[in-house]
This record gives sequence, structure tokens and C-alpha cells, in this order.
Amino acid sequence: MPPIKKKQIRRRRAPITAYEVASLAGVSQSAVSRTFTFGASVSERTREKVMKAAKKLNYRPNLIARSLSTRRSDVVGVIVPPLENHFYPEMLEALSAELSRTGRRMLLFTSQRGSSVEPILEDVLNARVDALVMVAASVSSHFAEECQQIGLPIVLLNRKTDDKSVSSVTSSNQKGAATIAKFLIAGGHRRFAYIAGLESSSTNRDREETFVRVLAQHGHKLSAHGVGDYVFDRTVQVAREMLSLPQRPDAVFCCNDHMALAFINVAKAEFNLVVGKDISVVGFDDTEQSRWPLFDLTTFSQAIPKMAEQVARIIDSQLAGAKEAPEVIVPGELVVRGSARLPKQGVSGPFSRRTWTSPS
Repeated sequence: MPPIKKKQIRRRRAPITAYEVASLAGVSQSAVSRTFTFGASVSERTREKVMKAAKKLNYRPNLIARSLSTRRSDVVGVIVPPLENHFYPEMLEALSAELSRTGRRMLLFTSQRGSSVEPILEDVLNARVDALVMVAASVSSHFAEECQQIGLPIVLLNRKTDDKSVSSVTSSNQKGAATIAKFLIAGGHRRFAYIAGLESSSTNRDREETFVRVLAQHGHKLSAHGVGDYVFDRTVQVAREMLSLPQRPDAVFCCNDHMALAFINVAKAEFNLVVGKDISVVGFDDTEQSRWPLFDLTTFSQAIPKMAEQVARIIDSQLAGAKEAPEVIVPGELVVRGSARLPKQGVSGPFSRRTWTSPS
């Protein structure tokens, strides 16, 4: 019988330290720390030496230890609704890139559609995030007050609140809705419809009130109104009801692209309508799907990268001690495609990116 071999016991090597990196690079430990601290001052030569040594040793900075010493995690919490609407993934991608540029990472929390974020407050606070971005989420005064008491900056994105102590970044919702109303009027339409999103949201309120007001200023009113709640299936049912009316609308403004695509699906597949000729459909967002030839959606474009940039700026400012809570409105433009009848004037730009401005 062969002798029993002693079991080999492998000892896990302790993690590489900043001291070891500094020794190999021939620099001080503080130079290593500055190299891996976003925004810290370090010469390019020193940075190159440290990075070369870190790569050779397979060194990774201890983010947990750093957060304990600085009391910063460099993590921004982001609360998002369900991602059925393609606007949200596109916004998150831009926001992640912008936060990364400023040395921060993103931690996602999901909320139920149309509900308050109160139930996940404890999860957010336990995550030790430096700031909180709420993408199209509703915030109560209690939630805002809780966050302010612990010094946690909040930024609302694509939504705003009446609480002037909460920062927000939105697109030009009112200008966009006014432009769409004028565009449809200029296209010779007579029977106008509006499909609302979540009626309690500031986004829907600003777009709907402005659209109806501008129509009235030009002697028109809504002939049909429905509520899609920003949900594809609900908008499908609203579309069926609208298109079954004895006098169906000839122009429909959907509060966002997601609902506009649902409407176009029904108009084409179930009613055999030629969108852009038999009926005009306009959305709001300019998501990637809206550009697909199947939809070719005319829509008011939100400048997503610029909105993400503004959010990062507000976070930087508030973490630096600023007390102001700005309401930032980022301009957009009406992108003209094939889903709506063209006015005789106001369309400009190359075919790949035509826009419309009111001649008046």
C-alpha cells in the first residue's frame, strides 16, 4: 500500500499593498494614493511609474478602506422604474458614463411603476451612497426631509417636484409640447388627440397642459384623450378605442415614444392605416427604437447626454458644500421623420436629421 501523502495546504497570499507598489515604483505611498484618487494632483511621470508597478503586481486599491477614511464611497444611488421604456436604459448608459468620468460608480435600485420610493428608503441609506438620483420617480416631502437630515444630496432626473429644496434636471417639456402643437396645426390637422402618461407626474402635466393650451390659442381643442400610464399594453387598448371612434383623430401626441410606438403598432396592424398620411403620430424622447424604419417616429428629442452631464455637475456641487437646489431645463428639438404630415414651412436639416421650428 503506497504511503499516504500529506495534504498540501496552500496559503492565500495577502493582498498587494500600496507600500509594495510604492517600493517597486520608487515613489512614496502618498503618490500611490493620489494616483488612484480621482482629481488628485500627481505628475504624469509619477502616474506612469505607479500604474506600471500596479499592473506588474496586480494591485487593486482598497475602495472600502478608502471610503472609511474619506467618509465617501464614490457611489451614487440611482432609483429607476421598470425598464420596459427604452428611454431609461439609454439614460442610465449616459448617466453611468458621466459619473464614471467624475470618478464615481452607479448603484441601481428599482421602484414599482408609479409608486412612491418610500419602501426602499432603508435599502438606499444602508448602501452608504454619496448621492441619490431619482429617474422619473416620485419623491415625498418625508423622503426628501429624511435625506436632507443625513446630508444626502438628491437629484430628480426627468421629473421635478414643487419642493424647492430638491434639485431636478428635465428636458424642455413645455417648449416641446408647444412645438408639437404648432407643428401639427401647421400640418393642417383638425382632430387632435393626446395620450397621457402617469397623470400625477410633473412630466405629463407640463406636456399635456401646454399642448392643450397652445391648441386653444389657435382655435382648436382635443377631440380625444386617453391615459396610457407610460405602459405599452395600456396604450394599445387606448389606441384601439381612439381609432374605433366614428370621428377618429387625425393627429395624436403621445406623451413619450414608448406609447407612440404602441399606437403605431395598432394603427398599422389592426386598422391598416398609413401612419404619416391617414393619421399623424408624434412622440417625446427620441429613443433608439423611434429611429427604426418600421416606426420612423417624429418626436421631440431629449438631449440625454447633456441631461446626464447636468446631474453629475449638481452632485459635484452639492458634495462640495453648495446649498442651492437648481432646477435645470435642458433644451431639445423636434426631429421630423415619416410618422407625421409635414408642414409647408419650418423643416430644415439633412434628411437623416430633419428638425422643425415654427416660422412664427
